[in-house]
Amino acid sequence: RQWYLKFDEVVTSLGFVENTVDQCIYRKTSGRNFISLILYVDDILLASSDLGLLHETKKMLSANFEMKDLGEASFVLGIEICRDRARGLLGLSQKAYIRRVLQRFEMHNCAPGDVPIIKGDKFNKTQCPKNELERESVKNIPYASAVGSLMYAQVCTRPDIAYAVSVLSRFQSNPGQEHWKAVKKVMRYLKKTEGYMLTFQRSNHLEVVGYSDSDFAGCQDDLKSTSGYVFMLAGGAISWKSVKQTLVASSTMQAEFVACYGATIQAVWLRNFISELKVVDSISRPITIYCDNSAAVFFSKNNKSSSGSKHIDIKYLVVRGDDCRSFD
Repeated sequence: RQWYLKFDEVVTSLGFVENTVDQCIYRKTSGRNFISLILYVDDILLASSDLGLLHETKKMLSANFEMKDLGEASFVLGIEICRDRARGLLGLSQKAYIRRVLQRFEMHNCAPGDVPIIKGDKFNKTQCPKNELERESVKNIPYASAVGSLMYAQVCTRPDIAYAVSVLSRFQSNPGQEHWKAVKKVMRYLKKTEGYMLTFQRSNHLEVVGYSDSDFAGCQDDLKSTSGYVFMLAGGAISWKSVKQTLVASSTMQAEFVACYGATIQAVWLRNFISELKVVDSISRPITIYCDNSAAVFFSKNNKSSSGSKHIDIKYLVVRGDDCRSFD
């Protein structure tokens, strides 16, 4: 904290303005040019529209702190940055990180898998160890460590494993053999797709678009549904999540509506965050969120209540606000 307070004092004195939504991001404007500074503990990433402003900022930072200039960013927190300026493409990959994870859990020579999870895969507490013999058989399985390693890949660049990791993380306190087989199935999928990356395309029209979805009573233990959302910008995903809902929905419409609520909360945060970056003009308009359930869309637009919907917790009615729009 003391390091952050010192750093904040210095960079604000140099003309940088803190992003109030994420206080580790700073922006400075000089005429029509700008530079953004991203701080992660003592790692700094700079992005600027002008090389002169970039070199000036590095010179000022070096005058105040002991620094090492690593040049053009190629790796940040285990994430590889790939550029194709001729085609206007930017990619984010965790290929090296995934290879280390597979090596760590002795899955580097495994057979590649096509998918991380399939429709028929069901996981519940009945698959957890029920006696001492079964507990002994999974005693030395590094389940929590493996799920945590998968989670870091999922959080940073791999939304395609978000649902699988979300489901498997529910059994960390008492995993069974079936759960461990499912974790290895995700790793086999990563073995085949280790080179996949998030790809963003240069565009003159930048607009954030969201998608929400939900299953219905997918958890066999408590019959709760699982929400999911993803937000896209410049052709790539910028925010995503898969999480079990906190209440038991009594219909598909309610499950989809609760999922839309989760997406709406994230949309409001994204709107506030991106507004302060001042690079996406369209963020001043309502963010579009697509939902594939017509009943949930109708309910989000309609101010009427019915016997089948009146017991939904009132906080979910935030979906009817003016900051976002839902479409079927």
